[in-house]
Amino acid sequence: MRQDSTAQEDIWLARIKRLLALSETGQHFTKDPFDRERYDEIAEIARAMLADLGGVPVSQIQGLFHDHQGGYATPSLDIRGAVFRDGRILLVRERSDGLWAMPGGFADIGSSPAENIEREVLEEAGLNVRAERLFAVRHKARHPYPQDPKDFYKLFFLCRQIDNADPTIGLETSGAGFFPSDDLPELSPSRIILQDILEAFKAHYADQDYTVFD
Repeated sequence: MRQDSTAQEDIWLARIKRLLALSETGQHFTKDPFDRERYDEIAEIARAMLADLGGVPVSQIQGLFHDHQGGYATPSLDIRGAVFRDGRILLVRERSDGLWAMPGGFADIGSSPAENIEREVLEEAGLNVRAERLFAVRHKARHPYPQDPKDFYKLFFLCRQIDNADPTIGLETSGAGFFPSDDLPELSPSRIILQDILEAFKAHYADQDYTVFD
């Protein structure tokens, strides 16, 4: 089911990100050295605009994009897994900010989305699970996450635990446990928002037997 989500992202941030994507795509496809210089200049201007918008040095903005491999610019993927036990949802505490989220992270090249989330749950919470259903696909910029200079699609899977282990911490987590919907810890907003948790409970209880998407 398509969600009627209102755009949350600042309109200028959205335009700057689009300019950066167009410049990167143009650099990939052009064979003309003069066009390449023009695309480089567009990227420099867009990064300067992004620095002005965020009130930070241009060098800090450039560092946000050093890991991109070039080519046709597309959104990155963030994959999250909802695992339930006795009506409670699995959350992990991130070492980076001390806040809680569903297990998950950036999708790794070479693995399917299901393989990615199954590995993430094992690494972050010590549980073996099987991804059973995709229950939500979100464009991060359209929802009330903190604004991000990068563009993301967020995939949410309903997962079933296939062993009898209890949650344990991993290299990137400092806590792991199951929580009821009415007693959630403080969430890590760049990774997960309350709406994601509520959609997970709907999917778990079969109140929502479809995939919601933007």
